[in-house]
Amino acid sequence: MTALSTDKRPATQARAGGYAVTLGGIRKQFGSSVAVENLDLDVRPGEFLTLLGPSGCGKTTTLNMIAGFLTPDSGQIMLDGQDVHQLPPDRRDTAMVFQQYALFPHLTVGRNVGYGLQMRKRTKAEIRKRVAEALERVGLAGHEDRLPSQLSGGQQQRVALARAIVVQPKVLLFDEPLSNLDLKLREQLRLEIKHLQRELGVTSIFVTHDQTEALVMSDRIAVMRAGRIDQLDTPETIYREPANAFVAGFVGQSNLIPGICTEAGADRCAVQLPTSNIVHALHPGTVTAGDSVRVLLRPEALRLGGESAATSIAGQVVEVVNEGNIATVVVEITGDVRLRVAVSDPAALSLPVPGDMISVSVPPGAARALPAED
Repeated sequence: MTALSTDKRPATQARAGGYAVTLGGIRKQFGSSVAVENLDLDVRPGEFLTLLGPSGCGKTTTLNMIAGFLTPDSGQIMLDGQDVHQLPPDRRDTAMVFQQYALFPHLTVGRNVGYGLQMRKRTKAEIRKRVAEALERVGLAGHEDRLPSQLSGGQQQRVALARAIVVQPKVLLFDEPLSNLDLKLREQLRLEIKHLQRELGVTSIFVTHDQTEALVMSDRIAVMRAGRIDQLDTPETIYREPANAFVAGFVGQSNLIPGICTEAGADRCAVQLPTSNIVHALHPGTVTAGDSVRVLLRPEALRLGGESAATSIAGQVVEVVNEGNIATVVVEITGDVRLRVAVSDPAALSLPVPGDMISVSVPPGAARALPAED
């Protein structure tokens, strides 16, 4: 597997310095298991960068090495141009927001938030002032004297966020901080965190396996797999131009259909599907005639019924999931190959039912061909 990046920066700039965080050739192994392998990463000042990937891909291990909780077996970690390999966590000018809040249950909210300042020997007057400002920023003004047990889960996570920002770190680290919250609260807090990060201008690295969080919050996303970065780019580019089938399948809803490239140009190719249909697809520059490929068809790009200038694929409806504002129609086109088609306004359309024979249209530009093996 080759680590890929569509980041448009010249390679000379990527390693030339001026970054808030630079990882060079980082490797970490636990026993016989390699968690992170030869990982390079540059994080720009003030950027919100997300490490996205499935469980066990190395994203939290990477975050913990940046924080100083783990020591890499090899490689270099630079924070604001300084080699921090030998520095303990409390001297790295970073702050972490944890998944489990990690609040002291016997301390009040104010004392929890001010703990880092107390360890830094700040005066009581400064601690009171900065704690009040931090709590104001996270919407918890006036909660200084409450205990964590008197707060909701969302409020406790806001306390943890206030505790992190109160020390004014150069780099703010997030380890899946929203994963324990319910959906509505996650949606609310992800926007609040992003707004606060922009307001403070603090460089932030966010770890998650939730693709929606990554797409909504990030300036750039590093998609990780097996201890490496498969693709590093903006959310829009990662979604629209995934570098390989893994990224395409992990980020966003996708149909990945096997096919054979019958004709290839510099960035476009003709692909024969298992149904014998030919679709014209964009490709990332690594596909040649005769290659086995996976054709990416995003459900929202497909249409039910035939359309002029579109490739029409016949199939049988096997499932319809109507969620009110959107519906997903699953169409079996051959054998066990199925297409999911997203219908954005189900109320305006008479939806098919399971058993119906139907055509699925692939409009020009909707298909992307990716190497079958990566």
